[in-house]
Amino acid sequence: MARVPEPISEKIAIVTGGSRGIGAATARALARAGYAVAINYRQQQDEATALVKEIVNSGGRAIAVQADVSEERDVIRLFEAIDKHLGCVCALVNNAGVLEHQMRLESMSADRLRRIFSVNVIGSFLCCREAVRRMSLRSGGSGGSIVNVSSGASRYGSPGEYIDYAASKAAVDTLTIGLAKEVAEDGIRVNAVRPGLIHTGIHADGGEPDRVNRMAATIPMKRGGTPEEVAATVCWLLSEDASYVSGAIVDVAGGR
Repeated sequence: MARVPEPISEKIAIVTGGSRGIGAATARALARAGYAVAINYRQQQDEATALVKEIVNSGGRAIAVQADVSEERDVIRLFEAIDKHLGCVCALVNNAGVLEHQMRLESMSADRLRRIFSVNVIGSFLCCREAVRRMSLRSGGSGGSIVNVSSGASRYGSPGEYIDYAASKAAVDTLTIGLAKEVAEDGIRVNAVRPGLIHTGIHADGGEPDRVNRMAATIPMKRGGTPEEVAATVCWLLSEDASYVSGAIVDVAGGR
């Protein structure tokens, strides 16, 4: 794990899946806003370490922590590492997510479904649980804010491509709404962003790197979005400017 020396920032954020794409853009934006940032990654250590170095060289504070958010013991270890090296988290961005190659439902295996739901749904629940345990006023915390990264796929369904991914993100939408109501009196706000077609590497994971350009004509703004545009919305939801916003799901999808 790479970490920076003291002093420690008072504002501490975790970005899961923070080594690339929307996660990396969000980590950079939070660092610019004065947060100490814990960048979680599962496999991309080089990218996460490079991002930490970039933030530190720009005057920010950051650490990189390896953890598979689908594994409960890893999530516990992730949060304990942040407790030790940064302090008590006040912001969580649940960004870690996976999809697999495009296919129809009749070709999907149970193993594939387990992989998708373990990361996208169980991982989000576990990270929210650990954050709530630390943030909740009733547990002696100081409150905080959670932003879950959903997907426009939860509205579109992604037929013929990855309806499993779409269904997992619909679960994230429901988690956001329910948890926001559950912890509102505990000083915790819970919201989500729902990106549309964004230029990130996740489309290559699905087997079609140029998917955004292929589908650009279906977007009212006639272009794909950037990770930075999503990150800006995440940062706003975490900020005091959104102090009366909870249970919201904000579409960042070019009008689609």
